[in-house]
Amino acid sequence: MPSPAIDDYLKTIYHHTEWQTERITPSQLAAELGLAPSSVTEMVRKLAAQGLVTHRPYGPIALTEAGEQRAAAIIRRHRLIETWLVGEFGYAWDEVHDEAEVLEHAISDRLLEGIDERLGRPRFDPHGDAIPDAEGRVHREPFVLLGQAPAGHVGRVLRVSDRDPDLLRAVEAAGVAVGATVTVTDAGSIRVDGADVPLPEAATAAVWLST
Repeated sequence: MPSPAIDDYLKTIYHHTEWQTERITPSQLAAELGLAPSSVTEMVRKLAAQGLVTHRPYGPIALTEAGEQRAAAIIRRHRLIETWLVGEFGYAWDEVHDEAEVLEHAISDRLLEGIDERLGRPRFDPHGDAIPDAEGRVHREPFVLLGQAPAGHVGRVLRVSDRDPDLLRAVEAAGVAVGATVTVTDAGSIRVDGADVPLPEAATAAVWLST
């Protein structure tokens, strides 16, 4: 049955391994959701009983195939809505997350399909995150985190994390957009069109480049 609480858990677990490989631990999940560890432990037990996650005591949590399908479906809704708000209503990319959190549970499948069709079946949202298709499939290029890219690396900006609206605004103010080709200089600094671009230190852990 639909449950925003369950969907939030599944989305968070799904998000954790989109751009890195380490599985999420119960303590990390509790921190991400802002909940007490005891509450998370109880919910994870319920999710495991429903066949949505696999988990052993004190170990990491992984989505089952059913859990990944459900997570991909709600993430598809969220990211299509974000793309729709930016493209059709003039929202900035730092303004859409909270709106999408509300709308993802409210719109019908018919409206979602209409949004997808109107937008031309986009594969990525405004932040560069992949939009799962109706079957839950996604396409991602090989990537490297800005802070881990060596000096001289040239790549396109694939993704900017939407976790911090202030950082999104700072990246936008610097003239860096998803799809831009940049050259890494040193310590996570970049050059765009021959000009050095200052970025906040936090950008090194929030910007992903193509390899």
